Amino acid sequence: MRGYISTAEAAERWQLTVRRVCVLCRQRKIYGAIKQGGMWRIPFDAKKPGRTLYGKQKSVKQKELKLISLFSGCGGIDLGFEGDFDVLRKSVNPAINSHWEIKDVDKNWVRIGKTRFHTIFANDIKPEAKAAWTNYFGKRGIDVENYYLDSIVNLVKLQKENKVPIFPTDIDILTGGFPCQDFSVAGKRMGFDSDKGHDGQKLKSEEPTVENRGQLYMWMREVIGITEPKVFVAENVKGLTNLRDVKEVIERDFSSVCNGGYLVVPAKVLNAARYGVPQGRERVIFFGFKKSALTSKAFEELSKEEISVEYTPYPKITHYLPDEAPAGRLEKFVTVRDALIGLMEPEKSSDLSHQKYSKAKYMGKHCQGQQEIRLNGIGPTIRSEHHGNIEFRRLSEEHGGKHKKELSEGLKERRLSVRECARIQTFPDDYEFVISARNGNKSVSGSEAYKIIGNAVPPLLGYHIAKRLEDNWELYFGEGKRQ
Repeated sequence: MRGYISTAEAAERWQLTVRRVCVLCRQRKIYGAIKQGGMWRIPFDAKKPGRTLYGKQKSVKQKELKLISLFSGCGGIDLGFEGDFDVLRKSVNPAINSHWEIKDVDKNWVRIGKTRFHTIFANDIKPEAKAAWTNYFGKRGIDVENYYLDSIVNLVKLQKENKVPIFPTDIDILTGGFPCQDFSVAGKRMGFDSDKGHDGQKLKSEEPTVENRGQLYMWMREVIGITEPKVFVAENVKGLTNLRDVKEVIERDFSSVCNGGYLVVPAKVLNAARYGVPQGRERVIFFGFKKSALTSKAFEELSKEEISVEYTPYPKITHYLPDEAPAGRLEKFVTVRDALIGLMEPEKSSDLSHQKYSKAKYMGKHCQGQQEIRLNGIGPTIRSEHHGNIEFRRLSEEHGGKHKKELSEGLKERRLSVRECARIQTFPDDYEFVISARNGNKSVSGSEAYKIIGNAVPPLLGYHIAKRLEDNWELYFGEGKRQ
């Protein structure tokens, strides 16, 4: 089997006995080890287990890395950078990410480990996003007072004009998915000339302004200049890459912050389905590194037109797509059927986020969102602006429904529930989306929950990005800084 070694080879590599390696495999101390034909097979890049205490592997305490999150929404990328949440077992590729800390939950689910990153600031303009974020992350021990319900433009102005300290300093990383509606192929594609303001409202003047929604990345750039993180990660829709020269303009603008103090590597489009997410969601990712914080070697490597595999900040692909042949150590794509495992029909569920689903009627194939999801394929991109026309979980036979067995069992035509959309986005089930008014926050309805879920980065994709940066942190920012 490609990508695996025998217990004898592992024993020689780790200077252990073969018997000891077999014991560690049986105790599940070697993540990713599988038994085939009565023999244990171990991932090629598996790490030697450390000494254990009370059945748990000791971990070396590492310095916490402070994170600022902008345009946070309900916190998809924040959860990815925090880690410590449940994902499908099929979403993890042990042959490629054998160093990940993984705990078994049951036969279908595992819990991925906590990262070094800790969120100390977040913001958004949507009250329902703040309500969901603070409700969830507050239970994880994050200070919810650090979530600012305000436009980034207003916050920057408040700090600069009134000298009020809004943004924390001495941070390590800044993330932000600046608004994408003006670059999305599903929208008007007005780009930098958006007719919406930074608060989401229609502009009163037709004159272009740097405070319009399409230029909010420039205000993210302002925050980078104020806080000077070692690295920043910016995210947007794939449509940005084929809208004139928008990608190149944004790369240049980001690299000019702090008088050219940041090295921005060429942006790439990542397909979430290649990272175990059961959804064909493509997003462009920008990385910027503070030049003065990089080691001389890292600066040299990251400056190359073709960055080496060792130094690239982009995570390794772990899954192949439906139209691709199996290759190397890649796992098969995760299907919608996998994602929805264990979910009963909404009427039988006690989960309020699963009970809620759009009642919009079928309008014909010519309209958006009138398709039935393919259970054995990857899911459609979960959209924020669908006006109730979220894809159907199941169509009736009259409307061309393909799930014959379910229909024969009397299951009715309906659209995806809020929880089903959250599952396809890889949010864990303990994240509540439909919630009552709590702790001074507004309530979140089903329609509002759809929107904040659709606006989010899949947490699992965020985790891949976070772990790649965590793995390379010392490589990028260790001893031997550039003078």
